[in-house]
Amino acid sequence: MIRAARQTDVPALTSIWNHYIRDTTVTFLPDEKTQEDVLALIKGPDPLVVWDEGAGVTGFARYFPFRSGRGYVRTVEHTILLAPDAPKGSGAGRALMEAVMTDAKGAGKHSMIAAVSGENLPALAFHARLGFVEIARLPQVGFKFGRWLDLVLMQKLL
Repeated sequence: MIRAARQTDVPALTSIWNHYIRDTTVTFLPDEKTQEDVLALIKGPDPLVVWDEGAGVTGFARYFPFRSGRGYVRTVEHTILLAPDAPKGSGAGRALMEAVMTDAKGAGKHSMIAAVSGENLPALAFHARLGFVEIARLPQVGFKFGRWLDLVLMQKLL
């Protein structure tokens, strides 16, 4: 089930996020999130929703401004992460994305951007299934684990 993130979700959200920061190239972030970082996001102005089937949070999604400046106010970027042990193909990812896309559209947003690691083929395919279209491939803009990484920008008009 989808619901708004709560303060009690902070440990689970931090754990999920830090797995991807620490162990993968899904995100190019080098520094792990603290519980204070995650709590600030929950309390912040941008929506953060979680997938919770009653046994605890196993994924989350959020959207936030794409760039600063009034000219970009109707374009947002998003993050979606599922726990590494979450069952694939369960529909949680799609449900999370549908929730943030619906919320963004209701908030007057027109365009949503996905910034995906070029190595993350499952995420590229997932976003394509949701109607996101590749609009740019930025070679070697990320650096992690001692190597350069490409970033793929995908867009969906809401």
